[in-house]
Amino acid sequence: MVKVSILYTNKEGAQFDHDYYRDHHMPMIKEKLGPALQETRIDIGIAGGAPGVPAPFVCFGHLIFDSAETFQQVFAENAEAIMADIPNYTDIEPIIQISEIIQ
Repeated sequence: MVKVSILYTNKEGAQFDHDYYRDHHMPMIKEKLGPALQETRIDIGIAGGAPGVPAPFVCFGHLIFDSAETFQQVFAENAEAIMADIPNYTDIEPIIQISEIIQ
């Protein structure tokens, strides 16, 4: 199994609408990617590792698939619609990482 993580860095002055992301963007992703998408998670950054240090990331979105190839196939079929929705909730350019889940 793999986890596709979409990371949004915490930059001064950047905008991120967590409600829109949770209530509209992620449900749209679930609909578009269908049964290939096994699970989703959203992490909201609240703090860095030391007291008073801001979180380095505003948000992570996590998508679970059987394989990287499965993700790449269903994402390619829906990338235009998914990417077009990003300006509705943020001005941060997302960083995408695919990781193998080992435990």
